Amino acid sequence: MLTSLVVAPMAGGPTTAELVRAAARAGATGFLAAGYKMPEAVEAELRAVAGHAHGLNIFVPSPAPVDPAPLEGYRQLLRAEADRYQVELPPLRLTDDDHYAAKIELAVTYRVPLVSFTFGVPDPAVVRALRDAGTAVLITVTSADEARAALAAGPRALIAQAGSAGGHASTTSPDGYRGTSTALEVLAAVRAVADVPVVAAGGTASAADVHALLGAGAAAVQCGTAFLLADEAGTRPAQRAVMLSGEPGQTVVTRAFTGQPARGLRNRFTDAYSAAAPIGYPAIHHLTAPIRAAAAARGDASALNLWAGTGFAATRAAPAADIVGMLGQAA
Repeated sequence: MLTSLVVAPMAGGPTTAELVRAAARAGATGFLAAGYKMPEAVEAELRAVAGHAHGLNIFVPSPAPVDPAPLEGYRQLLRAEADRYQVELPPLRLTDDDHYAAKIELAVTYRVPLVSFTFGVPDPAVVRALRDAGTAVLITVTSADEARAALAAGPRALIAQAGSAGGHASTTSPDGYRGTSTALEVLAAVRAVADVPVVAAGGTASAADVHALLGAGAAAVQCGTAFLLADEAGTRPAQRAVMLSGEPGQTVVTRAFTGQPARGLRNRFTDAYSAAAPIGYPAIHHLTAPIRAAAAARGDASALNLWAGTGFAATRAAPAADIVGMLGQAA
């Protein structure tokens, strides 16, 4: 079903069809990231990776916020950033399913070998439809309780995501999430309740990390941050520059950019807004999008979501095949 090394889906640009193809040629399995993309773009990428080992990650829609007042308050707070970057803040977008049904239909139509879900548990009917198309379904969880809920949907495997992972946490309890767990801890907790294979994810930066997780019973190890500087990755130039500077600082878990806990490199924006940011994905994602786009256009990393895991310091610029080889070396 999976190779022992998985290249994580990194939404927002870093994951490209070229990266997935390169990973496959090197003996790994890369996942396309459907999040934030229109269905037409997802379909084009699925066509581009046809014939290569690949998977597709889909975001499970989040329920609309019960009380939009905290989101509106955050919107007012961000007016200073809108003025700084000379953009208009959009009105709150309280409902958005990220074209969920259309992306499921694409996965079925293209008989995608592997489909993983983030931000929740898909309906069992969705899992059955994918299974009938020959797809193996994986659900991302961050705890034993989430694993139990996911198993009820009938997945082929689970992805145990640690707090050390870069980017969004798949937690369904964002209010209390602090991102303090390690990959070994979450792997052990999920395996204790799961009767399906478990993929370990989070903070993996070396071959020793990979072998330790495989030795602890992981069916495979998913790595994302290690590939941010791959030649084939679509990582923004501003983030590449920060990570190559030799002084990237540290990572923090923040809701400031999207309303969902996510780990990234600390910068001015995380310092200024993390404490004030309410829960509210994807409403806050849409709210901050113009600010982030303007910052990216200026090459200004101070207001960008620089997603990265705790192992970011070991990340090196290289072809994806070299990174796969490094992570797969004998311990």
